[in-house]
Amino acid sequence: MNLPILYSFRRCPYAIRARMALILTSKKCELREIALNNKPEEMLRISAKGTVPVLEIPNQVLDESLDIISWAIQSHPESAHMFSTKEKLMCESLIQLFDSKFKYHLDRYKYASRYEADSYEHQEQCKNILENLELKIDPSPWIFGEKVSLLDISILPFIRQCKIANPKWFFGQNFKKVIA
Repeated sequence: MNLPILYSFRRCPYAIRARMALILTSKKCELREIALNNKPEEMLRISAKGTVPVLEIPNQVLDESLDIISWAIQSHPESAHMFSTKEKLMCESLIQLFDSKFKYHLDRYKYASRYEADSYEHQEQCKNILENLELKIDPSPWIFGEKVSLLDISILPFIRQCKIANPKWFFGQNFKKVIA
């Protein structure tokens, strides 16, 4: 049996969310963990972007994490929350916020010297986004209830990285719902 092949990197938040989706929907695949400074030719041949994650499935290559998540959820729709129109708009808006603004500030918070940035200023921006998220969600246990959703999978790796950057600071904030 030929399994789909997932090219991944352990700490990449986009790869983390792709792996989460595959696990949560019980999709089997061959995991090929790569070194970013030594990308395999077979991965570059199927996706010239050279970024992870990349999922090779029969007759198709998915090289965007949201496409991989959607593919996994569509193949097992009973395992994930299906959105109402209102929820879908909120979901898309929050994913865009985390993929752009939150990621931007998170990188400059975590790697301030690399970006020649003020770590505290970017930490505050992350905090503001998480405080706003705190007001919008009510996890029980997932954001929309009993089943995981595209939103949960998509933003969790970024929140995790924010927590790892300074756990004492993170747990000292009033992020009860975000932490849950």
